[in-house]
Amino acid sequence: MEGVVKMKLEGIFAPIPTPFDDNYELDLNALKKNMDYWLTTPLDGIVAAGSNGEWPLLTYEEKIKLFEACVKYAGGKVKVIAGTHCPSTQETIALSKEAARVGCDAVLVLPPHYYKGQNTQESLKRYFFELADNTPIPVVLYNMPANTGFNMDHKTVKTLSEHPNIIGIKDSSADIVQICQICKNTPSDFNVFAGSGSYFLPSLAVGCSGGTMAVANIFAKPCKEIFEHFNNGDIKNAQKIQLALVDINQAVTKRYGVPGLKAAMEIAGLYGGPPRPPLLPVSKEIREEIKGIYNDFKNFYEGGK
Repeated sequence: MEGVVKMKLEGIFAPIPTPFDDNYELDLNALKKNMDYWLTTPLDGIVAAGSNGEWPLLTYEEKIKLFEACVKYAGGKVKVIAGTHCPSTQETIALSKEAARVGCDAVLVLPPHYYKGQNTQESLKRYFFELADNTPIPVVLYNMPANTGFNMDHKTVKTLSEHPNIIGIKDSSADIVQICQICKNTPSDFNVFAGSGSYFLPSLAVGCSGGTMAVANIFAKPCKEIFEHFNNGDIKNAQKIQLALVDINQAVTKRYGVPGLKAAMEIAGLYGGPPRPPLLPVSKEIREEIKGIYNDFKNFYEGGK
């Protein structure tokens, strides 16, 4: 295992929504339209079939089609990470191999979480090590306790970071102390990503190499400017954008979820489309609220900050 150089992940990644048509079927033409836009932005990568991609509502076959289309439309210009978590170890490995086959750069995987109270340090180590041993592309851990009901603490992440094919983590816990401990206790080549734009700058300050943020779907440039300002030592301007970004980020993730993000996509002139049932579109009132928050940030940003 010594001497293995892990893939470097840094910068701004967007967890893209999965586009559906009015019959709730995959709309790959709409995906192409959105991808054409994203390729004009400073995004460094995308995540397909993540939480914002409605992964629990996609079939196994749809996920493969989505991964393949994302790789094709990205054309090697941005990294493509595939969300491949499935209920069983065997199916997760199988889907991860399919993601590798169609050309994805890495896979993003949640911990097993349906059987509550049965995750231990040893069971997680066995699960992720078996996955990493059998996946031809790198594995990125995904900590999302708000959805899974289970938090991967820093000691668990430290253990998992020892595997040469486990290259990083997206931490969406919103626990900056935990993120700090992960950055402190994992190897320097282990990539730690903030899972939200609401605490992106604090995460960079404690050692994260980037962020995977829903708001980057519509505001990739200001997200990238936070990253660049921080790396250039311009904390004042990084802080100014970060504070302004909080309201729109909260609206399209924590407050209104995937339906809110899809509404914001449409407000921004992209394809949002309907969420797949049982998720419901936002109401007209909420759409107007999101539009107001969107315009407030846009006016701030385009007005010279």
